Amino acid sequence: MLAAETNGISRRPTPNYRNIMHSDPNISASFSNEDEYPSRRSIASGTSPGFHDNRLSGEGSPMTMSPWNQTSSSNPKSSWSQFEEMVPQNCLIGSMTREEGHIYSLATTGELLYTGSDSKNIRVWKNLKEFSGFKSNSGLVKAIVISGDKIFTGHQDGKIRVWKVSAKNASVHKRAGTLPTLKDIFKSSINPSNYVEVRRRRSALWIKHSDAISCLSLNEEQGLLYSASWDRTFKVWRISDSKCLESISAHDDAVNSVVASSEGMVFTGSADGSVKVWRRELQGKGTKHVFVQTLLKQECAVTALCVNASGSVVYCGSSDGLVNFWEREKQLSHGGVLRGHKVAVLCLAAAANLVFSGSADKTICVWKREGVVHTCLSVLTGHNGPVKCLAVGEDKESTAKNPRWVVYSGSLDKSVKVWSVSETAEGGVSSFRSEGGVSSFRTEGEGADSVGGGSHKRR
Repeated sequence: MLAAETNGISRRPTPNYRNIMHSDPNISASFSNEDEYPSRRSIASGTSPGFHDNRLSGEGSPMTMSPWNQTSSSNPKSSWSQFEEMVPQNCLIGSMTREEGHIYSLATTGELLYTGSDSKNIRVWKNLKEFSGFKSNSGLVKAIVISGDKIFTGHQDGKIRVWKVSAKNASVHKRAGTLPTLKDIFKSSINPSNYVEVRRRRSALWIKHSDAISCLSLNEEQGLLYSASWDRTFKVWRISDSKCLESISAHDDAVNSVVASSEGMVFTGSADGSVKVWRRELQGKGTKHVFVQTLLKQECAVTALCVNASGSVVYCGSSDGLVNFWEREKQLSHGGVLRGHKVAVLCLAAAANLVFSGSADKTICVWKREGVVHTCLSVLTGHNGPVKCLAVGEDKESTAKNPRWVVYSGSLDKSVKVWSVSETAEGGVSSFRSEGGVSSFRTEGEGADSVGGGSHKRR
């Protein structure tokens, strides 16, 4: 098992990612360059089986020594590695690789994991093995969400594609449509008032995104799908009939993230450095989203948002490596800053009292919230490229006394890693709360309070 890849804490200077922070399809793929990105030295719990404190993270590990993990220029095949013997509390339990592109999106439901990459394929995995897959025509899959037997995928071409699981065979996924539908496009195109200016001297139908989809979010209670785009808007779709209900010009730059929360609240984060709050209100027979307030306005791009399960805390990741949070119970007052990364936070996920932040520094910080204090339980290391997306599911062995989670992380190193995380884990990270509600941690030889900048704009 990869004992040295659990609870790892970097002891080396942070690499400079400023020249590769744009996560579009043209992003540099040279993450395995050993001179520029040397291996991380990690600390793991002394009780972890097979732990050696002088071992490099991943060095001599089953994953890196596995013949399945070697890159191949021809006939790409899926591979998986599993490490289950004497699993410590927070550790890597498996890795899935298919040499067909960087991993940009993840979604999990039950025993299934869906992965989207810059190939034309969406892969479906079950118990760390490839279960099935289906092909899109547009390439890069930037977002995946699941609602019942429907799977929605957001793409670089600005379209949302809808897929349905076959009732006869769960491994078969059939294309069920595209948002907006061809019928709605045709009907809208007849009326000139349905066209809006999207760029200088260029107009488009308001129901269509004119640039890449960056994020999708569901409000299943209301049957709504939200899509965010680099075209500076977010749109609201009714799932039952695939209708675009509303398009909101939300920001001055690309909208990188949208999250639907309880009580009709919606949060958006943008490359313009702001986080905005919107509220869904009833107006006649329909609804309209109205602007409520701006939570954050900064120079650095907002790259990720998430809301915890209860909807009580909103988290925001930025290109400067910081995670800000706000508390709903205190009228969305600023709760503090989590300082776990020195370069861009690219993704966030939450489960119960835990928050996960994935970064361009190749690591995932696991935070536990207790009141206003966030403790960094562990830093998961093992990826050889920036961590681009996260998904969390409840572990089958989870109990009330020991809540456990399965965390999936997708990276630009073309792999998906699977982690076992416990809320009661005792990691090798010391934490403290400083003035102003700032939660952070220090490692020997590092000052975790000094945060480097980054040029990441679009997610």
